[in-house]
Amino acid sequence: MVAHAEAPRGSLQHYFPGGKDQLIAEAVTWAGDYVARRVSRVAAKIEDPTPGKLFEAMVAHWRDEFTAQGYDAGCPLVATVADTAATSDDLREAVGKAFDGWQRPVAAALAELGVPGARSESLAVLMLSALEGAIVLARAHQDVAPLDTVVAELRPLLDGAVSARRE
Repeated sequence: MVAHAEAPRGSLQHYFPGGKDQLIAEAVTWAGDYVARRVSRVAAKIEDPTPGKLFEAMVAHWRDEFTAQGYDAGCPLVATVADTAATSDDLREAVGKAFDGWQRPVAAALAELGVPGARSESLAVLMLSALEGAIVLARAHQDVAPLDTVVAELRPLLDGAVSARRE
């Protein structure tokens, strides 16, 4: 890693005294913050927003990336938890916090779109779980079809969760 960055060997220890685990934890925290901010930006750009359109827009990022750049990239949160959950409580905790940080703005966006509070939280978990699973399947199959499938299957459920009072 240090050689790739063309940095002095001591740089890693200087900036990350906790070593590789600290570096990974900070990268995971950054990734979690990035996707949380992205949810807000995506939600603000949706014309005639609905919960289903929000999910479709979240999935579209991955669909576009896989289509344009191939299937090499995946979610760093999933990769980190898969590689370290059993060996590092600190990294597992950092990933958990990053996922929580992503889930909160999704739940808030759903609530703004008229989904009742508790339901918005559970649907946010469902959306992230379906998206992450579809990302893994898309990479495994080198095909965006799993992404399209989760959108097609979840969109009616998500849109149906909007409170009748809002309509």
